[in-house]
Amino acid sequence: MQSGIRVWIYSGDTDYIVSVTTSRYAIDKIKTPIKTSWYPWYFQGEVGGYAIEYENLTFVTVRGSGHFVPGYQPARALTMFSSFINGTLPPQYLK
Repeated sequence: MQSGIRVWIYSGDTDYIVSVTTSRYAIDKIKTPIKTSWYPWYFQGEVGGYAIEYENLTFVTVRGSGHFVPGYQPARALTMFSSFINGTLPPQYLK
């Protein structure tokens, strides 16, 4: 991660294979500084999930999704992936 490459980790909040708690625990072990604290991100006027930004690492949850996020929540997944491609965080405000 010190190479400057952006890394995103994401979990569906109903994923029982790799849970949000497990992902958070693993990320906490890295001990990287937080840039943007936990916040809800929005999709079509609803909370799409939650996100936290660290140095060169972003962790995003997707509300209502299991292990295969694009299969469970395709539109929310597109919003999340578009944010990654555009180099932005998922939308923090209702639109």
